[in-house]
Amino acid sequence: MEDAGATASRDARRHELHFPPLRNGADYLVSVVDHLTKDEVGPRDLKYAVLHLQAAIEVLLKERLSREHWTLVFSDPGQASFRRFHEGDFESCTTKQAVQRLRSIVGCDITDDERSALIALAADRNALQHYGLTQNAHAVEARAGRVLDFLYRFIHTELINPTIGTPDERLSYELNYVITGVRSIDAFVKQRMRRLRGDLKGHEPRTIDCPSCGQNALVLAASQPRHRCFFCEMHFHRAEIMRFILTRRERGFRRECPRCQDHALIDGLRVASESASAPVCFTCNCVVPEARDILIEEPEEREM
Repeated sequence: MEDAGATASRDARRHELHFPPLRNGADYLVSVVDHLTKDEVGPRDLKYAVLHLQAAIEVLLKERLSREHWTLVFSDPGQASFRRFHEGDFESCTTKQAVQRLRSIVGCDITDDERSALIALAADRNALQHYGLTQNAHAVEARAGRVLDFLYRFIHTELINPTIGTPDERLSYELNYVITGVRSIDAFVKQRMRRLRGDLKGHEPRTIDCPSCGQNALVLAASQPRHRCFFCEMHFHRAEIMRFILTRRERGFRRECPRCQDHALIDGLRVASESASAPVCFTCNCVVPEARDILIEEPEEREM
């Protein structure tokens, strides 16, 4: 017969909180999928999808940094302390810092688009926590789908040994659940984009990626002060779009447009009418293909 001490010890172990970083990150991702794949996605679902997706980003990116070297998780690695690291008593790096270190120090393959999506999600979380977030379901689902897909691949390429797979059956189940959710969200996005083809037809030279949902469905109006995304139905002023683009690039700047001579041309944007990234003028409100042939020199920054 089991004595009372053994029973108490077993019960204590059963109720211990043990979530190693990889399992913790995967658990957050499962929660995100749960909230975004309901038949009816409400405001509370959107809130927790944003919060838990950002939590997953922080846990998983910093886990990879710590495997490279524990000091990389600190906001200032030069002030790192091993004691504080193990006690969790320190200011950790931001998402932007984590991505930059993963790319430049660890050598992780994170594209500019993925970097932008990760940083945008961090901004959403901060907005939600401090002064509220006004996003609709279409925008949150589209952006979350891209980040979920990135994190799923990141786990497999950077955190799980590809030669032995994952011996953790629970983790394997959770990751399969996550990728099923990613496919469901991706199918929703593709279906909605197909429905919008008629609305976007004829506007291809003016259609760029939306700052809110990330879809190539933001049409720059020819003579209106606000520009509409047909996917998420958000409207933006010119300055909002330019600021979003420039603040999420490592080296972003504006230059003079050869057509209108205004200092409002930004290079490297995805435009519906172009097969490769192209320069767009936010005064002409369209792609300016001939600007590709002009020597680019980084100008002094001016007011937007």
